[in-house]
Amino acid sequence: MPAKTGKEYIERLKQANNNIYIHGERVNDVTEHAAFKNVIQSMAKLYDLQYEKEDKLLYKSPTTGDKVGMTFLQPKTIDDLIARRMAMTEWAKVSGGMMGRSPDYLNAEVMAMGVAYDFFSEGDPTLALIGGIIGTRGYDFFSEGDPTLAENAKNYYEYARENDISLTHTLIHPQVNRAKAQHEQKDANVALHLVEKNKDGIIVDGIRLLATQGGITDEILVFPSTVKKAGELDDPYSLAFAIPNNTPGLKFISRESFDYGKNQWDHPLSSRFEEGDAIVSFENVFVPWNRVFVCGNSSICNRTFRETNAVVHMAHQVVAKNIVKTEFLLGLALSVMDAIGIDQFQHVQDKGTEIMLALETMRSHLYRAEHNAKLDKWGTMTPDYAALDAARNWYPRVYPRLVEILRILGASGLMGIPTQADFQNEDIGALIDRGLQGKNLEGYERVQLFRLAWDMTMSAFGSRQMHYEYYFFGDPIRMGMTYFEGYEKEPYKEIIRDFLGQVKSDKSSFLNV
Repeated sequence: MPAKTGKEYIERLKQANNNIYIHGERVNDVTEHAAFKNVIQSMAKLYDLQYEKEDKLLYKSPTTGDKVGMTFLQPKTIDDLIARRMAMTEWAKVSGGMMGRSPDYLNAEVMAMGVAYDFFSEGDPTLALIGGIIGTRGYDFFSEGDPTLAENAKNYYEYARENDISLTHTLIHPQVNRAKAQHEQKDANVALHLVEKNKDGIIVDGIRLLATQGGITDEILVFPSTVKKAGELDDPYSLAFAIPNNTPGLKFISRESFDYGKNQWDHPLSSRFEEGDAIVSFENVFVPWNRVFVCGNSSICNRTFRETNAVVHMAHQVVAKNIVKTEFLLGLALSVMDAIGIDQFQHVQDKGTEIMLALETMRSHLYRAEHNAKLDKWGTMTPDYAALDAARNWYPRVYPRLVEILRILGASGLMGIPTQADFQNEDIGALIDRGLQGKNLEGYERVQLFRLAWDMTMSAFGSRQMHYEYYFFGDPIRMGMTYFEGYEKEPYKEIIRDFLGQVKSDKSSFLNV
């Protein structure tokens, strides 16, 4: 079937009736609930945009010939890679880069794992037992690895692409005691783990964090965690699968919503793009074998993202999104400067330059990543990961500074921001319109601009955005350690050795003793 529309996206959610809880209550219709209805409308707009800009956002399916989402594309040339990124950029522009889990993020991941499906054929040696139960294949076949799991990854990619499946995902265990491995926790079963295998599938139980857009998508993808360090002792927690969000036993427990039901003038970002984050509870959930990609194999979990290049394609989407976000922030900062006539001051221009440099740095990383792309062993044109890895390590460190600059530029103006209702009040409306005017703006216009800056920097929504970007790919310090350890350092040390070796002098006499 072809790519879905916004109406079809909403209708699927209504029919699914996913098991979502928020503010102490179960949600009866997520499409009408105050905490979710506005972001659902924003998601619907993304799907409608596919048909408004078909030339950029759709392509012909290689299997059915239907028009499917460009963000599912397996790029085979650099032009393909750029075309896919341009589709991602079109979606990011709708929210100014504020939707960190727009569908393209996981579409890229599903594609990468799907076309690299042979990787999963290493399988799970313990599946030999299942081979005996089923009786259709010998024990030896399963002990060498299970190609069925590999086919599952391939088939799921095609299923997601052809049905335009929207996905949430969950990756990490609850923060109980980070000093201990999962099997060493005082309650080792609190985290999602394997309970049982049988001829039909697996049963899993436990908690996973943290599903952004949890419950407002079609399905959930349980990622293989990349921090399994205890070998076989971590195998029960080493899982990857995808199931519908209305699967029995599956619950989404959403945090407090930062969409407070205000109008779009007062809360221009949070009233439209508050994605929500949810704790996910699996209560003896059954997962059929055709939805399982990894089962009880910590070795595969540790290598999945790198060896399938999923992390590369996901980072490609993130860098594209962050460029749009930085463009939005720069435009907002420049508008604030102009609104109150501060753009001629030296320190203000210097702050604007910081944002501009951040934007151009991200653009440079993206250009290098795309134009140095190469075909990987799976036949996919894959961006230069060195450029993307630098960008994904750098942006979490610089984004808090960019937000701080905008907050400093707004100064007290971010505190004196009446609501739209204040302007509409006949007793005070004219007073504040006059008193809060800008250099070239009426008071009503200036406050609307400053409320946007406030919602990006100081509101609950803006604070969550900064926290989200900081931890987007994990703890920046640990990421930095990994980056340092993996960086090719020897050539640079050799430069210094060669330079010092050019100095001709006799060794000091004491060295010859």
